[in-house]
Amino acid sequence: MEKRKQLETLMNRNFNRELMTLVLPIALQNLISAMVISADVVMLGMISQSAMSAVSLAGQITFALTLFYMGLSTGAGILTAQYWGKKDLKTIQRVLSISCIFSFCISAFFFSFSILYPEMLMRIFTNDAELIHYGTRFLQMNSFSYLAMGISQMYLSVIRSMENAKLSAWISSTCLLLNIMFNALCIFVFFPGMPEQAISAVALSTVCARFIELGCCIVHSFTRGSIRFQLPMRDGIQRNLLKDFFKYTMPIQGNYIVWGGALTATTAILGHVSSDMVAANSVASVVKNLAIVLCGGIASGGSVLVGKYLGNGEIEKAKQAGNRMNLYALIFGILAGCIILLIKPLVFSLVSLTATAQQYLDGMLYICAYYCIAKSMNATTISGIFTAGGDSKFGFWCDTVVMWGIILPLGYLCAFVWQVPPILLYAVISLDELIKLPVAYIRFRQYKWLNNITRDFAETG
Repeated sequence: MEKRKQLETLMNRNFNRELMTLVLPIALQNLISAMVISADVVMLGMISQSAMSAVSLAGQITFALTLFYMGLSTGAGILTAQYWGKKDLKTIQRVLSISCIFSFCISAFFFSFSILYPEMLMRIFTNDAELIHYGTRFLQMNSFSYLAMGISQMYLSVIRSMENAKLSAWISSTCLLLNIMFNALCIFVFFPGMPEQAISAVALSTVCARFIELGCCIVHSFTRGSIRFQLPMRDGIQRNLLKDFFKYTMPIQGNYIVWGGALTATTAILGHVSSDMVAANSVASVVKNLAIVLCGGIASGGSVLVGKYLGNGEIEKAKQAGNRMNLYALIFGILAGCIILLIKPLVFSLVSLTATAQQYLDGMLYICAYYCIAKSMNATTISGIFTAGGDSKFGFWCDTVVMWGIILPLGYLCAFVWQVPPILLYAVISLDELIKLPVAYIRFRQYKWLNNITRDFAETG
């Protein structure tokens, strides 16, 4: 009995060490990514509330595209992590090629639509003429970044799933920090007090940063990388792998589209209520995203380890890892909520909002503090543990029912039929994570996510 306890303690220590090796770089990457958005909002907010709100709304198009990247990169990450457990680099190389092709095609579609019909896209989110004008300028310039972002995001996701999170974080973080520096120069040095020019320059900064990021990925791939950019092969192994890619990626992709589409719809609802609600929501979203960076690190880093254990046939080890990840998710969720409440005074001192928008923001931040706890738990189980074991359909059906069957209808009724106070409306559209929490926990305890989804392509070849 004593020997078993010592073995479990040793396993927990090893898991904690492996998890922190992944979590800290991923959390740093998430933090800097959120800081870029924060910097855009804060710096543009110092020039004009309208400029800040317009860029926030135009960013919803980039957010929609990012949902496709998240789906594809998560699907690629699932397969990569499990084949990494088998040390099958040739199959991982094929996974990268497949994901890059699909990602580039989607990027090209979003680029074409954003550069040709920016005004039409902005009218989805607001009917304010000034916001549409500013948002159109940002969207057209920013669309060029899509062509680079799709490829680099797939490469970074694959190497992160090969437990090379430090390199992924280094490349991403360096380019994101460059983005912040470019933005600061454009807003405060080149175009101070000129919202239109500053908005275009901020978009151009993003484009430059994304192409630098892609360049770093290409250089690493062909100099030190164990996998490289190359066109997909056409053989029996590729066809089987493509079937697996679709099988596990499509439900995740659907999940992200359903979830993100609902978030975009709620943003559109707020946009049609008042411009003050848009401004307050822009700031609240940034604060919330900054607070939960460690939660995202637990979900992403933990999923890599769970996938590796499952691919290597260590089912019991994967089960124990899932239990420990849930505990950490609860702790970091509570910590995130406390951080939001602590930095409230700092937030109000950094952004310039109208009195009404400040009042809305105050209430929103209290709601965000509670939201983060449930968000942390759900992200770890649904997006991390379940997908690592190939149980990718649960998240799709869960978000379809909760977001589109409950939250959006309630949000529409509250905004346009019952016309409830704005803060109550925000509370209603933030209920989704609380509703999903008990359902996700029950699913976790059923352990249907403990699956090895790899094939032995060495024998097939």
